Amino acid sequence: MAETRTENRKEEHVTFRSGELTLEGLLARPPADASQPCAVVCHPHPLYGGSMHNNVVEAVLAAMWLLGHATLRFNFRGVGASEGGHDGGRGERDDALAALAFLASQPGVRKDAAVLAGYSFGAMAAMGAGLASDEVARIVAVALPVAMGDFSAGGIARKPVLLLSGDSDSYSPISRLRSLQAALGESAQLEIIAGTDHFFGGKEDELAAAIAAAMRKF
Repeated sequence: MAETRTENRKEEHVTFRSGELTLEGLLARPPADASQPCAVVCHPHPLYGGSMHNNVVEAVLAAMWLLGHATLRFNFRGVGASEGGHDGGRGERDDALAALAFLASQPGVRKDAAVLAGYSFGAMAAMGAGLASDEVARIVAVALPVAMGDFSAGGIARKPVLLLSGDSDSYSPISRLRSLQAALGESAQLEIIAGTDHFFGGKEDELAAAIAAAMRKF
């Protein structure tokens, strides 16, 4: 039987610093008697209505909860109650790393297996920040918009990278993803969700199960 999403974990509203800015997020802590790996999940494009309250973000969270991760989703600068303004991806990469540092500092959170995940614009931020940071152990990039840029400049990946896309996603076409997978090397894995586009409507449970299953393999 295929895995489906678990019931939502209890999340609490938190704030943390990214440089001079205060950002908001929702934190799912580990149980008091547990030591858990952690995952930060980055949301889609702020200028097109993207925020941490998103169906794909929640599917990624569900996968991380299936795997027993403490999680933090957050609003990039200029979104919701987060201070600042959109920075075209540069400051948002800093926001992602600040979120990970905050999550890793929480009691009961393991620092040796941190995941940086994102969807669409958030996947761009996760890739840019995650490939360059020694604090990130694994990257999960959902619907990375490879049609809008070249993400292979980092060369061979020194850590596992999971790429996921719908088979009808014009922003994240399979052919371009396969080329990126080859450029990243053996550490990169590609999973395709059949019958869906960039937005994964109605495919959230399948996406969550695919992420959880793939992450158990690497």
